Amino acid sequence: MPGTRKPVGVAGANTVTISFAGFNRAWAAWIADRLERRGVLVVQQRWDPPVTVPLEEALRDLTLARGRVLVVLSDWYFQLGPRSHDEWNRALRSEVAPDPDRFAAVCVTTSALPGATSAFGAADLTNVGAEEAERRLLARLGLPTDPLPDTGSAPGPRFPADTPQVWGGVPRRNIRFTGREELLTDTYRALQDSGPGASVVTLHGMSGVGKTQLAAEYVYRFGSEYDVVWWVPADRRALYRQKLAELAPELGLSTGAEYGERLRAVRDSLRRGDPHAHWLLILDGADEPDQIWDLVPTGPGHVLITSRNPEWGEHNSNLVEVPVYRRDESVAFIRRRAPRLTQAEADQLAEALEDLPLLLDQTAGWLNDSDLSVVEYIELLEGGIDQDVVRVSADFPLAFQTAWSILLNKLRDTVPESIDLLRLCSFFAPGSIPVRLLKDMPPGDLPEQVSGLMSDPLLWNKAINQLRQYSVVRLESHESGIDPASSGESLYMHRMVHQIVGLDMTEENRKEFIDVVRRALAAADPGRPTDTRLWPAYAEITPHLKWADVLKSTDPAVQNLVLNCLRYMYLSGEYRAGIKLGERALTTWRELLGESHSRIWDVSYHYANLLRAVGDYAATEAIERAAVEHLRAERGTQDLEHLRAATGLAADLRGLGRYDEALDISTWVLAGYQELLGDQDSRTLNAQNNLAVTLRLLGRYHESLELNRRTLEARRQLLRQRHTWTLFSEIHYSTDLRLLGRYNEALSLQNQSVQVHRRVLGPDNPQTLRAEHNLALCHYRNGERAKATNLFTRVLERCERVLGETDPLTIMFAAGQSCFAREHGNVDQARAISEKVVGGYADMLGEAHPYAAGTRSNHAMILRNVGERDQAHVLLEESLATMTQAVGENHPWTLGCAINASALRNLVGDPEGAAALTDLAITRATEVLGRTHPLTLSARVAHAADLRGLRDRQKAEKVENEALEDLATTLGAQHTHTVSARSRNRPYWDFEPLTI
Repeated sequence: MPGTRKPVGVAGANTVTISFAGFNRAWAAWIADRLERRGVLVVQQRWDPPVTVPLEEALRDLTLARGRVLVVLSDWYFQLGPRSHDEWNRALRSEVAPDPDRFAAVCVTTSALPGATSAFGAADLTNVGAEEAERRLLARLGLPTDPLPDTGSAPGPRFPADTPQVWGGVPRRNIRFTGREELLTDTYRALQDSGPGASVVTLHGMSGVGKTQLAAEYVYRFGSEYDVVWWVPADRRALYRQKLAELAPELGLSTGAEYGERLRAVRDSLRRGDPHAHWLLILDGADEPDQIWDLVPTGPGHVLITSRNPEWGEHNSNLVEVPVYRRDESVAFIRRRAPRLTQAEADQLAEALEDLPLLLDQTAGWLNDSDLSVVEYIELLEGGIDQDVVRVSADFPLAFQTAWSILLNKLRDTVPESIDLLRLCSFFAPGSIPVRLLKDMPPGDLPEQVSGLMSDPLLWNKAINQLRQYSVVRLESHESGIDPASSGESLYMHRMVHQIVGLDMTEENRKEFIDVVRRALAAADPGRPTDTRLWPAYAEITPHLKWADVLKSTDPAVQNLVLNCLRYMYLSGEYRAGIKLGERALTTWRELLGESHSRIWDVSYHYANLLRAVGDYAATEAIERAAVEHLRAERGTQDLEHLRAATGLAADLRGLGRYDEALDISTWVLAGYQELLGDQDSRTLNAQNNLAVTLRLLGRYHESLELNRRTLEARRQLLRQRHTWTLFSEIHYSTDLRLLGRYNEALSLQNQSVQVHRRVLGPDNPQTLRAEHNLALCHYRNGERAKATNLFTRVLERCERVLGETDPLTIMFAAGQSCFAREHGNVDQARAISEKVVGGYADMLGEAHPYAAGTRSNHAMILRNVGERDQAHVLLEESLATMTQAVGENHPWTLGCAINASALRNLVGDPEGAAALTDLAITRATEVLGRTHPLTLSARVAHAADLRGLRDRQKAEKVENEALEDLATTLGAQHTHTVSARSRNRPYWDFEPLTI
């Protein structure tokens, strides 16, 4: 009996050496922890003797280890090499059987093992729980089995038979995984040695080198150390966001149905490590760091990335390069994949295929079933194939194109339907392919040979199994374990396979198959890109548009899909990708449909929206003006497409600072919509919203407020409360309240709206960022410094990550952050940010734009604070003149510049000029904004200071007292502005860039 064996320690001084295959590392770690807790010294030794070393010699080497040798028996232990069972039986009888007390063993597999393993007297740890497994282990080593007292020590490795509490998306374990031990160790150490919040490692290397397989093996070997293991395809930003959001219910997070809300909750949970601090996130196929690095979670867990792109090293990731197999690894893998081949033949094949794992896997798999010899196969490779038929990127090894041609012929001979399925898949994007979109189509819409495949489950399974057998595809939903019921809904095709399949077909087949995929994508269009609940569907569809070449289609349904995807990209903040698609669509459709086709105006509208979102107002004005003029001449002014184009033109003019022109257009556009559609149509409400935006930019805040109030109320009735346009109206209305000095009302509305934005749109959506920025300004104006500090910083950091430093929204947020830092933080930081803002607006809009003038006024106040008075004075006078020229002498922005300029006139010895300026500002501000508006009150307090400078104390005191009384009445006696004025701190004005 195992329990009667010689106790450990008699000859080994309480030492046990664990011998294990790398595949079973988790078992070795768990066993070592259980023994060490009982005072046993443990040495872990991975078993992987060179194939050139006889087994008997390798086993004798084991006896040189300290103490007793505990072998972890599994089929992997005996497959290394590989060695036959006969070889093992001879070696075990020779080396283990004569000295059974030197060896002990535990068995962790139910597979058949060499018969002579009975010499180990192994304790069976399969199909039992952790407590019983520990008892059997201890009994086998002759150690006490009594439970240890609870000392409060940290928990050790998880019992390997127990999966992490949360597990999702991980591909099935590759039972033929070979080698890579050093890479696995390097990856493990790199993750463990990273500092807090920066445990990110990227496995990078060329296509087909086995990065994904290496990441999967890492998960299975080290997964027992984590509470959460979540695998996410990361080749496309939108799909990554969607799949990461699916982790929310698995973490037990209480969220709504919108994936933006779930995404925010997941990222926050991972950052805090609550409810799980030990998490592992795998981002597979993240080849474009710029598209996804801002979404990489931070926190106490680990992130493992697979990518062809080493630029991840610039984004706080440690890099582990994945090369092709070493030759000994290639030979071992081939012999495991194709047992009929000898070692010499495996070596020949590895050399011919350049040790590329993907190619070795595909070739060895079918070569094992073929009568073809290795020599004959290599002759085929060297003979080459018709280069006019198949062309493969130079990134791929030369042998790949020939090897793939041979494999295709093999598939044609066995299951020809599998070739048709592959060809259909080649018109989706490589990686995850939603074949369920094809299976959902009516049989009559599919080509005859494919229709049978899709409708016959037996034929479908036969084709899929054949492709899986040769490692051409894998079944994602089935193998991930997320939803077994949806087996076959998604295939995974490697990009190398994808490219060569797409090239190897006739033009007739190409036209037939691409048409099917286009119609499948169009049929999957949800039809409402403004509905955030449908964004996951668009996130899945958009990556495939390019590969299905949808822009060449004349099918109206396919064209509608393109337009809806452009709208989705605009609303979800995927501006750069949307601009690329819009530019290609405009060019292609002009050639395909003609310059004046109605689709041209549709795509022009969406393309201009996307360009406008990144600040290219000059380009969008040219596009929209051409559309307006053409449509007016062709259809007249009372035409919906003409009104839509005019709406865009007005927005362009607002961006360019031509507010009076924008007002004229916005006014007649609204009247046109009201006449054609009535007051309650969503397009009429959009026009009403745009007119309010124009009025706000003109400084007509009361009129803007009234329009936005009516728009908000109508949208709440017509649309749902959480609709993106309803939420945008809340931002606009709150902004107007704040600009009118109604800070408490603005804060109350915006605070509630921000919470809904985060849940509905997600934390990084541009509209959510606008809402949070407005909330920061509400806190700032209301004197809540601490709350404003955190929000200003977080919003700017996120916007820089999501949209980039030169995006209009980023520059807008930076302007606010700079002003806040000037007064409440670090003036050096404020100056550095302000210099970027001033330069950014000058480059984007020109020196004469009101935003350029306003931010120069802000910058001058920083120069004043650091003692550069003369330079600040010159800059403020220039800003005042430019702003007056741009928006007129009565605009609130001009009056704000005047308040700042008066302060510098005083400092440089011109008190008369200062007093004259503030006196004029009071008159104009009272007329435009009212006597008790914060800007008017600032001008009155500043004028009192100027009067004191002129020694007109009696008048100064009267002006000051009246202003203080109005401040206390309007804002409150303890409001920060009131307290500051009472302390005779001269007021200043911050220019605030507004949404256009």
